[in-house]
Amino acid sequence: MTSEQGTKVIARNRRARHDYHIEDVYEAGLVLTGTEVKSLRAGRASLTDGFAQISDHEIWLHNVHIPEYTHGTWTNHEPRRTRKLLLHRREIDKLSVATAERGLTLVPLSLYFKDGKAKVELALARGKRTYDKRHELARRDAAREVDRALRRRR
Repeated sequence: MTSEQGTKVIARNRRARHDYHIEDVYEAGLVLTGTEVKSLRAGRASLTDGFAQISDHEIWLHNVHIPEYTHGTWTNHEPRRTRKLLLHRREIDKLSVATAERGLTLVPLSLYFKDGKAKVELALARGKRTYDKRHELARRDAAREVDRALRRRR
């Protein structure tokens, strides 16, 4: 059996960077069943509505959609079941304090395989207001216009 090297990104949550101010990023392992791993290896997952929640000193990932494995039998998994995340105790305690006291949210940014193990990139984030989103879009459009003008001048 050959071991996999490097990272293979399965899914990204591009809306997260638009909807939230990212303050800190953590890498967590996932507890998965066999058919979930096979479905992920086929490159199918969605993080759009996903979030993480801390309960009883454990972190659980909610609303992440991993579709059923097409060749699975009665052992297939539920697509939107809650999945346990694996982090060190100190990291869990730090995240627990940040979400409880500072009103931050845990949002999954990406789902990937790293050296053959399924990992999720979890962000400690603060929600953006609508005017923040508009300001960000206006700033990005202005930068794009400047780049176009500079290219035209060359």
